[in-house]
Amino acid sequence: MLRTVTATRYVLPLREGGSLPAIVEADDLGSYVVKFRGAGQGPLALVAELVAGEIGRALGLRVPELVLMDIDSALGRNEPDAEIRHLLKASVGLNLALDYLPGSTMFDIAARDTVGPEEASLAVWFDAFTQNVDRTPRNANLLMWHRKLYLIDHGAALYFHHNWETMPEKAESPFTEIGKHVLLPWASQIKETGALAQQKLSRSLFAEILAQVPDEWLDPDAGGAAAKKRETYVNFFTNRLSAAGIFEQEAIDAHARLV
Repeated sequence: MLRTVTATRYVLPLREGGSLPAIVEADDLGSYVVKFRGAGQGPLALVAELVAGEIGRALGLRVPELVLMDIDSALGRNEPDAEIRHLLKASVGLNLALDYLPGSTMFDIAARDTVGPEEASLAVWFDAFTQNVDRTPRNANLLMWHRKLYLIDHGAALYFHHNWETMPEKAESPFTEIGKHVLLPWASQIKETGALAQQKLSRSLFAEILAQVPDEWLDPDAGGAAAKKRETYVNFFTNRLSAAGIFEQEAIDAHARLV
């Protein structure tokens, strides 16, 4: 289960993208990068961040620890920036935070960063499975920390949940966007790592992960729909896993076009 911490000090905004994340200190003396549910992308971005992140962890990929962060209305009271004050006010309650990795650098091909074929193949498989469109050379969302690769920022994954009617067809999608994946040039073992990945995932695991998503993220209007939406996500991932051969072949073909 994810830990829950309480925000104690807003440290520094990270003005990247539309989610307006920030470095925030918590009552466990840790520093975290917080994704706010009051940001323009809304709570679904936090759902994607949590669910995809924990699936990645279950697969054996390095994902910074995710925690639920409780934000009190008093946190931004003395913040001089009106935009930040508004964001914190709109985010009172549970938000999502990931462990801050001090000194980490963004994965950069130009800086000759590389990754082994097994790890690259697993990352490509994972992003195809979760339908993450945001792991391109332009925006890698990969960190190098102590010479090891960490995957961050999964808010753009699970894009089917922005249009539930498309879920059945998305479950069997080849996900052609995988051809733009920043790690695709190194992903020469997709079939082999895919077979191992499928052994680690299951319907029960998906249910355990979805159980950690706060009800208010799934059902902001408190209409009693959270349990039904959890089941819908579990069904999607179960069906997606059954269709793994479709997106695996797409990734294999995309890699072949590069080499």
